[in-house]
Amino acid sequence: MKILALDLATKTGWAHSDGGSGVQNFAPRRGDSPGMRWVEFQAWLRRLLDACPTDIIAYEQAHHRGGAATHVAHSLIGIVEKVAAEREIELTNRHTATIKKYATGNGRASKGDMMVAARDLYDMEIIDDNHADALLLLHLVEDDLGVW
Repeated sequence: MKILALDLATKTGWAHSDGGSGVQNFAPRRGDSPGMRWVEFQAWLRRLLDACPTDIIAYEQAHHRGGAATHVAHSLIGIVEKVAAEREIELTNRHTATIKKYATGNGRASKGDMMVAARDLYDMEIIDDNHADALLLLHLVEDDLGVW
């Protein structure tokens, strides 16, 4: 079973069960139309799925705090749902506190704690907290599904 884990945000963390992982920045550039980040995200996701066949896409649930970050997260979720439906890929999500508790034992762990947990688990350079969250989400979903 091939899983793609996404920490959806302007800086999207990603990790695939095939071993690839990283961070992709979808910050708007000067002169971009408001919808350009959505076009770029969708194209990137399709390229990633073409390169890494996927059975399940897992993503971190969006928080409902309002403002720009919430708008971005919900918009990206909509694109993930659309692309997954087109490709008949199953979706699942996990709450932030669930990921944190799984990774550190504390549902309110800091970004730094999550980066340490990811580094300890994967023994690799962790780019940032988005990368760490995607790696730890992947591990959680693999564990939940018994994929080892």
